[in-house]
Amino acid sequence: MTTHPYDALMDITARPKAVFVRGAGSYLWDDSRKRYLDFVQGWAVNCLGHSPPAIADALGAQAKRLLTPSPAFYNEPSLELAQALVENSAFDQVFFANSGAEANEGAIKLARKYGSLHKGGAFEIVSFEGGFHGRTLATMSASGKKAFEPLFEPKVSGFKKAKLNDIASVEKLINDNTVAVMIEPIQGESGVWPASDQFLQELRVLTEAHGLLLIFDEIQTGMGRTGKLFHYEHTGIAPDIMTLGKGIGGGVPLAALLATERASCFAYGDQGGTFNGNPIMCAAGLAVLEEVKKPDFLKAVTETGLLLESELQKVSARHGLGGVRGRGLLLALDLKLPIAPGIVAQAFEAGVLLNAPQVDTLRFMPALNVTKGEIAEMIDCLDGILTKAGAARRVA
Repeated sequence: MTTHPYDALMDITARPKAVFVRGAGSYLWDDSRKRYLDFVQGWAVNCLGHSPPAIADALGAQAKRLLTPSPAFYNEPSLELAQALVENSAFDQVFFANSGAEANEGAIKLARKYGSLHKGGAFEIVSFEGGFHGRTLATMSASGKKAFEPLFEPKVSGFKKAKLNDIASVEKLINDNTVAVMIEPIQGESGVWPASDQFLQELRVLTEAHGLLLIFDEIQTGMGRTGKLFHYEHTGIAPDIMTLGKGIGGGVPLAALLATERASCFAYGDQGGTFNGNPIMCAAGLAVLEEVKKPDFLKAVTETGLLLESELQKVSARHGLGGVRGRGLLLALDLKLPIAPGIVAQAFEAGVLLNAPQVDTLRFMPALNVTKGEIAEMIDCLDGILTKAGAARRVA
């Protein structure tokens, strides 16, 4: 194996020493030529798998035409992608960003600008315990992640935390300073905890009754992840603002802030960014959207998600574990024991990439075009690890 200069990178997370050099579909290869089946996919980023030809071709073609003219000018891919998103959603305007955190930061700013114009300076946003909206100071403040609470104080004020699926806890926090409610339809980082469709519908009724904006953070659930192009489509309602990231770029840094005409109130100079709407990234986004919006593609995501859910339920039943949570191809298995990190480590050694958002939870975020055979391969690996773990516990 090649010796790599690991120390040059800031040590901000525990990483195995393997260095990945190639990817194709559901598989990655490291510099020792070991192959890994990837059920993380960059945290739900690579919706079409690793290095899909559609994205590679779009990037190559656009790179030969135009890298960036600066955001002070229009470029064709950004105009085309914005129009395509509007035509396929409930929104009227789009602002492109480079990361989910940046899109969510923009949503917070847009809501506060709306409050200053239309609600007497209202600025508070109700978000949720267990939520995760990013790592800027404002998005960390909006998040309900316990590990964030002591970090980088003082935080940005103006965020109150309600309880997921508890409409009374939301209503109790609303006052004259409230301008919006911000929610992940499925809380990914806290362990894949879904907001019920009924709760999201109740939020829409409540926010409309109080003249508040409803913001859906679909960074993880958007772009077909739950079997619809956007998760809100499952509910029969639409928010005023939605953010996209991860899957929209299919592996390149692209995100988006979408808003209705009523909520779109930025003036010149309020929002911007050097690489926002970059033609290279937007060309990739167009390639992703063209594939994901196909009815047969979304139907396959639903069917494959049900298969994965069923197989995980069988594993749970065999090993006396907990339930399976989530929707489509964003699922979690409750292990009922703090053994998730050990399972992830053993799976890595066996050539399968899994994720443990909590010590008792495994999260599954495969490519949206994952095959039945690849699901079977992952399940066999997980089943084998759990069988050995169960035997070890019985001996102990």
